[in-house]
Amino acid sequence: MIFHNNIKVGCVVLAAGNSVRFGENKLLAKIDGKSMIEHALEAIPKEKLSYVVVVTQYESIAKLAEKFGFKYITNEHPELGLSHSVKLGTQALGSKCDGIIYQVSDQPWLKRESVSQMLDFFRDNPNCIISMSSDGRRGNPCIFPKAYYKELCGLSGDRGGRSVIELHEDNLLLFEVPETELIDVDTPEIIENIAVK
Repeated sequence: MIFHNNIKVGCVVLAAGNSVRFGENKLLAKIDGKSMIEHALEAIPKEKLSYVVVVTQYESIAKLAEKFGFKYITNEHPELGLSHSVKLGTQALGSKCDGIIYQVSDQPWLKRESVSQMLDFFRDNPNCIISMSSDGRRGNPCIFPKAYYKELCGLSGDRGGRSVIELHEDNLLLFEVPETELIDVDTPEIIENIAVK
């Protein structure tokens, strides 16, 4: 596959959380007739990516990833927090990719078209960190060039790429999308409130 600027980008889907605040595995919660994880996987523009891996502790999500044609990595230690999933995904793709986009799985209104355009934006700015945002408020997904893989692998606890971004804000570019796309669902009430609107 030949990409714009020949820059290879991989995707790490973070889908191993314990959903403590939600009360059950929120990624299987139904929104608009589909589970949250299905929305997440449908938002991945695989035609713009060299590799996609889904990091999860759940067998049902691993099987779904395969159904979508994606590889999966089993996170056997989800208690180590988000950083462990980031590390597993980065180690799997780091040697193969010039950049990695990290997508969380609890943004059911994220649009595939937005992610696709964000990847094009990164390929035009391949040395910068790119964060999706709305009105200047940073959110997910984020894309990191290879210069930051070591720092991402050095994270610990329940910390993700935000910790790395905060150290390198001078090299951060924002990619603007509508606010709804950045909503992450941590509680059932968020789904209910959106449905009411």
